[in-house]
Amino acid sequence: MKKKIVNPFICQGYDGPDYFCDRIEETKTLSSTLYNGRNITLISPRRLGKTGLIWNTFHQIKTENKDAICIYIDIFPTKNQSELVRMLGTAVLNATLSKTRMLGRKILDVFASLRPVVGVDPLTGMPNVSVSVEPSESDITLRNIFGYLNKMQSEVFIAIDEFQQINEYPEPGTEALLRSHIQFAHNVHFIFSGSKLHLMSEMFTSPKRPFYQSTDIINLTQLDEETYYQFANSFFEAKKGSLSREIFHELYSKFDGYTWYIQSVLNRFYEQYKIVSSLSQLNETILAVVKSKSPQYESIVLLLTENQFALLRSVAMEGIVEQPLSKEFINKYKLSSASSVKTALDVLNDKELLYRLPEGYIVYDRFMDQWLKRIF
Repeated sequence: MKKKIVNPFICQGYDGPDYFCDRIEETKTLSSTLYNGRNITLISPRRLGKTGLIWNTFHQIKTENKDAICIYIDIFPTKNQSELVRMLGTAVLNATLSKTRMLGRKILDVFASLRPVVGVDPLTGMPNVSVSVEPSESDITLRNIFGYLNKMQSEVFIAIDEFQQINEYPEPGTEALLRSHIQFAHNVHFIFSGSKLHLMSEMFTSPKRPFYQSTDIINLTQLDEETYYQFANSFFEAKKGSLSREIFHELYSKFDGYTWYIQSVLNRFYEQYKIVSSLSQLNETILAVVKSKSPQYESIVLLLTENQFALLRSVAMEGIVEQPLSKEFINKYKLSSASSVKTALDVLNDKELLYRLPEGYIVYDRFMDQWLKRIF
């Protein structure tokens, strides 16, 4: 049965194409590229909708090919190669379990090196497998995973999100190891998704790196404003209300078209109002969201030095900063020396509190940007 959606402005997860705005051409491009045997690198800042696009592409693939196996993993939490292998092995086993209904002895025979433990998900009642990997055996286990995938009769599609995380692993050869298996996995197709532009670009465009020119590269951009407005307003009209075009424009502009932040506000609009037509509604809603996140932001800034916090707030006040080391910017916000600003800039980038776009630096969390503008 189709789940009833109380609020159509989804802020997490994926609930089908009816609640996913546009990305028609991007979905076609991804599915066509994968079907034709080419892997994809998908790059965009966080909160712009790349994960939703991946799930929408998987939905399209499974609509056209019911035997397709689609697997999504987010490796941001992983700290080393063995954790990556464990996550991939667990995802592969659970995805293929639902297709093949392989249980007990068969799984143990195929994946003995992962020491799978078969159980039942208490919420869904479906078979569930967890695995463990010894660091010393990760190479062998990865070989077994790909050997298993290569024997599958179905087409397999795997999305690895935050792929740049493997740059942080202590093992220097993880990229080369993955590449050595992926290049021979002819029925397995990959989306390598990431949010750090410079790291992802380096991994896939540098001749010195194992994944050099091994994929098509897509840089995801903001949704078209008018298309997004029509999508959003349709849900208000469905309950005999309306969303002002002017208010949506203000919302879209305030968050630079970043989907998740806009969705978060639209979700609250839909919850509270039938008709959205005033700036006061917009400002009050954003303020409510920012206030709810204040304890989180206060905890973050308490861990920053005075120079780091001063730079972070200065970028927020400016909106976007092309030259943070320039004398003009430093003098305008009474910051310390250029060398101190450079040190703070590196730390804030590493902590992902600032993000570098081609146009300059921004505060990465757009709600935090609003919060920083309000304090003091």
